[in-house]
Amino acid sequence: MEFFGPYTPLILILLVASFLIQGALTRTYRRWSGVRNPRNLTGAQIARQMLDANGLSHVPVNAVPGSLSDHYDPMRRTVNLSEGVYGVPSVAAMAVAAHEVGHAIQDRVRMPALVARGRLAVPLSLGMNLAPLLFMAGVFLHFTGLIWLGVILFGAALLFHLITLPVEFDASRRALAYLNQTGLSGSPEATSGARSVLTAAALTYVAGFAMALAQFLNVLSIARNDD
Repeated sequence: MEFFGPYTPLILILLVASFLIQGALTRTYRRWSGVRNPRNLTGAQIARQMLDANGLSHVPVNAVPGSLSDHYDPMRRTVNLSEGVYGVPSVAAMAVAAHEVGHAIQDRVRMPALVARGRLAVPLSLGMNLAPLLFMAGVFLHFTGLIWLGVILFGAALLFHLITLPVEFDASRRALAYLNQTGLSGSPEATSGARSVLTAAALTYVAGFAMALAQFLNVLSIARNDD
């Protein structure tokens, strides 16, 4: 039984595309990190204002180490901003901070996709880590049961990526809407920069979904050929 299925070339193409998209995100983020936003507000200040305006004054804004390590923690209900966002008054910091607060608002309104992602995150993460190992073991041992278990776990990974897309797109939509409605973006250039940063970030999630889909179709095809 062959491990390389009909979608292997597509997977390789998507792998290269993912590296290119990640590079584009890094360049876009770096560019707009060097441009001050018109209100001269740091990411932490933007996040605090947006949280308070949406009835989330109890949600703290924390600084965390690393670059592009920004995230909202639904378990602790905290907005966590990286060093380059928390205390920096840049256009990129403004966009990223508002995006993470968008997740906090989703949590407040109990957005179904966010709730589902939160409940499935731990088991699906385990499944995503085990899927390649189980599938490869099944292939080399000619154990059909392991092969199909791997396929199922690849499918679970695809589901996780699928759920993630509307969550991330909606958070960016909320971020841009707030910045525009309140005038915090301040200028057409800053608005365009914020949109560029969030669009570049969104493309990484699209690439992740595309890769997960190609991998699932690939292992499914291999498993079917083995039957």
